[in-house]
Amino acid sequence: MAKADRLERMDARRAELEAEYHELLHAALTTAAAGTWGLFDHKPDRAARARTAPVIAELTDLAAEIDERREALMMDPFTLHHDFIAARGPVASNAVGEPKQAQAWLDRLAADA
Repeated sequence: MAKADRLERMDARRAELEAEYHELLHAALTTAAAGTWGLFDHKPDRAARARTAPVIAELTDLAAEIDERREALMMDPFTLHHDFIAARGPVASNAVGEPKQAQAWLDRLAADA
């Protein structure tokens, strides 16, 4: 019974961490959709990177903790963070801007909810 209780607490904490991750990502995406560049790191701008670095670090730390708990619970990996990180970085000059990309991510999160 103790193991079942421990696993239940671990799963509850995993759910809390995922909710925290979603809230943080949603806030960052909302800011980006409003016109603040840097979240997706499309441009080599040091100021934008410095401004978004704490958010990216916090998202990465949360995702690592979520993945650890998911692995312990024998669940699939937390793909949202991996998808978000894959969407970051330089893009072609004809790619949509960060505000539009952020809005598309917000739409994706709303559809998944």
